[in-house]
Amino acid sequence: MTILEDNALTNNLPEIVSLEHLNLTYRSGTTNVLALEDINLKIYEGEFVCLLGPSGCGKSTLLKIMAGFIPPSSGIATIDGDTIHGPDWHRGVVFQQPPLYPWLSVRENIGFGLKMRGVDKQTSRGLIDTYLEKVRLQDFAGLRPYELSGGMKQRVAIARVLVNNPRILLMDEPFGALDALTREEMQNLVRNIWWETKKTVLFITHDVDEALSLGTRVLVMSRGPGKIIREFRTHFSEFITADNSNVTRASREFQQLRTTLLDLINNQPDLSYAI
Repeated sequence: MTILEDNALTNNLPEIVSLEHLNLTYRSGTTNVLALEDINLKIYEGEFVCLLGPSGCGKSTLLKIMAGFIPPSSGIATIDGDTIHGPDWHRGVVFQQPPLYPWLSVRENIGFGLKMRGVDKQTSRGLIDTYLEKVRLQDFAGLRPYELSGGMKQRVAIARVLVNNPRILLMDEPFGALDALTREEMQNLVRNIWWETKKTVLFITHDVDEALSLGTRVLVMSRGPGKIIREFRTHFSEFITADNSNVTRASREFQQLRTTLLDLINNQPDLSYAI
């Protein structure tokens, strides 16, 4: 069973993603390993949901099911009420290592999805310009990926997804490979874009501070088999967006919830088992 906080989210906003009694089993040698067990989750329009948990608990696997990359072994996964069958542009995915096309410029990488969808050139040009500005890459539009820093590459990847106006943005530890200063800069960028666009986001991270600084809801998963064991409604992102980041992170409420989350993640028994 999923354990929720007493003040768990109740939401009248439209439901985007729904996972019901989701399970995933995979084959390892001669045994079947239960990776995800009885996942029940609803994500609502405009939320920024952060997913935390120990390494190997199934966070990325859960995201891949939402993205349509792999099917669940049992249970139901839907977007806007329709069963998820394979990937599509309504679910934009940003990985830790941005898979940019090295032979294309920044502008061409951002516009690749629009081109594949047959969007007319004038509309595409306007959309690409808009998102080049949002990720502050106007002056680098003609460069190739090998000419960019890690943070700039990730900006391109984010713009390439957002330009298609997906229903939900799925981000799998997108800043995990960046240095601390670049990581904070990218957090501010994503927070501001989310605040402007109200795009729905699911964000996987190992970093408790990152989750609290970005999310409107934080979910904690158990060690394998992965389950969602706790859920917290958070509001720190709003105050950080108002340029009070240092004050917010130093607040007693932030630090108390940070400690609670770390205890939940670090003090879990290993319940993984084969079936």
